[in-house]
Amino acid sequence: MNVRRLIPATALASATVLGLTALTACSSSSAADKDGDGKLNVTASFYPMQFLAQEIGGDHVSVDTLTKPGVEPHDLELSPKQTAFLGESDVILYLKGIQPAVDDAIGQSGVQNTVDAAKLTKLEKHGTGVGHDHGHAGEEHADEEEHGHESEGEAGTDPHIWLDPVKYAEVAEGVGKALEKADPDHAASYEKNTKALVKKLDALNTKFADGLKDTTSKTFITTHSAFGYLAERYGLDQEGISGVDPESDPSPARIKELQDIAKEDKVSTVFFETLASDKTAGTLADDAGLKTDVLDPLEGITDKSKGDDYIGVMESNLAALKKALGAK
Repeated sequence: MNVRRLIPATALASATVLGLTALTACSSSSAADKDGDGKLNVTASFYPMQFLAQEIGGDHVSVDTLTKPGVEPHDLELSPKQTAFLGESDVILYLKGIQPAVDDAIGQSGVQNTVDAAKLTKLEKHGTGVGHDHGHAGEEHADEEEHGHESEGEAGTDPHIWLDPVKYAEVAEGVGKALEKADPDHAASYEKNTKALVKKLDALNTKFADGLKDTTSKTFITTHSAFGYLAERYGLDQEGISGVDPESDPSPARIKELQDIAKEDKVSTVFFETLASDKTAGTLADDAGLKTDVLDPLEGITDKSKGDDYIGVMESNLAALKKALGAK
């Protein structure tokens, strides 16, 4: 994963020791209720975790996020105030591997109820190209061992699990159980809300499966290789201009390769995202005579997002993919 501009571990240690020593006593397996409003205080590392906390927690939780709208999550640096705030949380929801600065701070926060979404489903290894086999792409249900399932945190694993509604539903179920354990007085509500969310995600999965099963092309090109799980789930080929780091520069050889793939696989569109530069995507599209469009990796919701929440943006992503791939 991207490890640019992160706070050194030593700096984090000094900040958290000063800011958290007096605060960790507030955190236990029961609600500390620092706001005095009777709600469970949940800190989410970035938007996909925030959405789960809000949907499942409902009226019984107060949710804060470390990654504000418009901030690229991979780039997040934590202030001493934010690291101190972590220690006051009743529950922390995060995804190890997306934001190493957050991972380090959580390890020193002293909070007992920390939920790592990466442990609630299986992570896989994905590169810039996922499944591209020139005409043999639709084998999304191949033996999972071929895709190189790795243990959480291992180098090269792809953390973008929320872009697969099936994996995201698995994470939702785990988050629901964690909230029930942290706040047993409202366990029935958390269980009910979890079931409702999983039902929404199942319906979203059905929409994707039905919408993408018959298309002219199976290949899509994107600046940020965030859609490996989605590609495997629905029998598509993701070809990333860069890797999982959205701002890394591709080599001239990679650009030439993508131009060849675009011709061979009848690619019509190069996708870019809302929180990173579209310069490379635009250059590739101009050179290859392709269109551009947005495919949102849903790392944050802003006023530029094509939807108000996870479900809305994913439905916009589906519409963009159907158009680009020539859905019939």
